Amino acid sequence: MDVFQAMSVYVKVVESGSMTAAAQACGLSTTMVGNHLRALEQRLGVSLLKRTTRKQSLTEFGGQYYQRCLEVLGLVADSEHLAEQAHSETPKGTLRITAPPAFGTERLAPALSEFSRRYPLIKLYVVLSNERMDLIDSGFDVAIRLGELETPGLIARPLQDYTITLCASPDYLARQGTPQTPEDLRQHDCLAFAYPAADDWRNADKLWRMTGAEGEIEVEVSGSLTLNSSQGLRQAAVHGMGIVMLPDALVRPDLEAGKLVALLPTYQLPSRPMHLVYRQDRYRLPKLRAFVDFVMEQFAR
Repeated sequence: MDVFQAMSVYVKVVESGSMTAAAQACGLSTTMVGNHLRALEQRLGVSLLKRTTRKQSLTEFGGQYYQRCLEVLGLVADSEHLAEQAHSETPKGTLRITAPPAFGTERLAPALSEFSRRYPLIKLYVVLSNERMDLIDSGFDVAIRLGELETPGLIARPLQDYTITLCASPDYLARQGTPQTPEDLRQHDCLAFAYPAADDWRNADKLWRMTGAEGEIEVEVSGSLTLNSSQGLRQAAVHGMGIVMLPDALVRPDLEAGKLVALLPTYQLPSRPMHLVYRQDRYRLPKLRAFVDFVMEQFAR
């Protein structure tokens, strides 16, 4: 039994004064109206109507139940109205976003100014972190994530791969020499990023991988600094502390300005997949749909 339909039929019976009139109002047969009433009474275990050959009247409980039906059906109607508004209204409200620090700082943040111009009623709350925030428990609406996805139940839209560059400052190279092969890195001060324990690149602080004509090469490196900040490593490299492997988006301005020099250009460095992820049940919100469409426009693979 569809309890909401049965309640709607019951309300029509009470308001119209007869099952025949209720049947006409509901577009049902009189028999079907009677079936709904009997099913509802059996579910409740109590009579709702006093029926005679000439008239019907409410039992005491039937009158109380009628008022509750009005309240419940009113709430259902209000909820459906809210859903209709959610689909049609102008995107607005607070949108909570989490993204990796380097991408968030160098690529996402500059783009958000354009997003805000398009959608001035959306307030952005952005957390940049290497931690994978739980979208269900943490309250975030959407996340940009690096690496392989392991969380079921989320929609994942592929973005441009997260690429990196091997580089050092001219000052460091003048003092220590320029590596010509991956094996030369063993003799250099290689500054490492401290990945979180759950990250699939957590061993990259000691083992750097790249691909050349001879195939994939793994080089065990060491250095005087391990830091969990890409911007911190960039500053250390610019000031001549050592060789770094950092996101292209972060070091591109320094490469163009001559503050850093790209190394081993004939070797391909590993890249990481990047996705925009969100809960399917949240996609109906106009503010989230607007952000998803914008990010795919800007950064789709």
